[in-house]
Amino acid sequence: MTDWLDAALAYASGWLDYQMQASGLPGCVLAVAKGQDLLFERAYGVSDLFTNEVLTPRHRFRVASHSKTFTAVGIMKLQEAGRLHLDDAVSQYVPGLDVGVAATTIGQLLSHSAGLMRDGTYAPHWQVRDSFFDAQQLCAQLSEPLTLETNTRFKYSNLGYGLLGLVIEAITGEDYGNWIEREVVAASGLAETTFDMPTDGSAPLSSGHSGKLPNGRGRIFGNQATHALASATGFVSTAADLARFFALIHPGADEAVLSPASRREMTRRHWHLPGEGEKRHYGLGTICMDIDAQAVFGHAGAFPGFISRTSVIEKSGLSVSIVTNAIDGMANAWVEGVISIFGLFAEIGKPQATVADWDARFWTIWGACDLVPAGDKVLIADPAALRPFADRGEVTVADRLNGYISRSNGFGSYGEPVRREMSQTGAMTRLMLGGNELLPDAQNLAIDYDAALMADG
Repeated sequence: MTDWLDAALAYASGWLDYQMQASGLPGCVLAVAKGQDLLFERAYGVSDLFTNEVLTPRHRFRVASHSKTFTAVGIMKLQEAGRLHLDDAVSQYVPGLDVGVAATTIGQLLSHSAGLMRDGTYAPHWQVRDSFFDAQQLCAQLSEPLTLETNTRFKYSNLGYGLLGLVIEAITGEDYGNWIEREVVAASGLAETTFDMPTDGSAPLSSGHSGKLPNGRGRIFGNQATHALASATGFVSTAADLARFFALIHPGADEAVLSPASRREMTRRHWHLPGEGEKRHYGLGTICMDIDAQAVFGHAGAFPGFISRTSVIEKSGLSVSIVTNAIDGMANAWVEGVISIFGLFAEIGKPQATVADWDARFWTIWGACDLVPAGDKVLIADPAALRPFADRGEVTVADRLNGYISRSNGFGSYGEPVRREMSQTGAMTRLMLGGNELLPDAQNLAIDYDAALMADG
């Protein structure tokens, strides 16, 4: 594996520590994989704010629209077996549809270009006010006309992926869940993933939580079944299983369920997502974009009480997954932050011996500042930022204790000296960045600050 990865993982883990503390979110799990190899995983926080049960990497999470990628892999596997074609009209397999819906193709459903409603004429299940659609209710929604003319733009549809679940059942003659767990989940070597709730109860399920606003953070258990929408949003998994599953969709991965050609088609950028602040595309069951000039593909998931995200870096094949247990969870921003950290270390390299011991987090009353050795420099990062190196400074080290600021923005202390003080045990006890004093212990900082206020009063 790349020689910079250990340093990148160490900093990403510490950055996520800060993000968890600053956000006040209940819990999250980070996992990184390449192919079938799990390279890193760590849990933060609690699985349930009301019991304070410690979160572990083995806790299961509702991973919502990650389910679409599992379904897409299943459809591509059926195509490879000659049992369907992406250009087939869905009416070949599912009767009773509106005439416009009936004419849509399997490929259009996979790429969200069929023009179907997103969630139906009424979707109380997303507000936890009623059950998810069963097969009869889903078919009733699919008898409604299309919202848009087919193949005119990207239009996300949970109903469309529910319909793909019906296609799989029609072709295989099996229940969607039984078939997908055998042919996709088990075939991918995943032991911590099921297609829906309830699970067999052998593993802990994290509680979900509402947001801080508007009514304070409450508990959402997340154990409701999704019935006929399982193929769109039902899956239950761990960050580790998601990271490994998506890494196996990389066209260069070994031992994958699908051929490289099918994986290339899934991760190809079929449709631009309109109205996005950041340029994104959709493939076949995958979301594609660039993060700091690194091309990635993956998916995200939003379920009542849970937010999740997995992305694979196309160049390296590294897969990053974060699952969170609150409806305002920051999994999307955090995955992109981790990938931005990876990009920087890939560019600069692992720390050289001359700077390796400068690694530290320091504090002022303005917040934290991280010293991060990389290559022959010491980077100055902002752990409060969602991309901590976006406006980074750099320290060029002169000797064990001294250096100077060799990179900063226009409002920084460019060119000014840097000095650190060390204890007899070799721990950093004080840092001077230009004229600003930083301390390694936020507790001491608070005591000094209170004393200064009292003296001034």
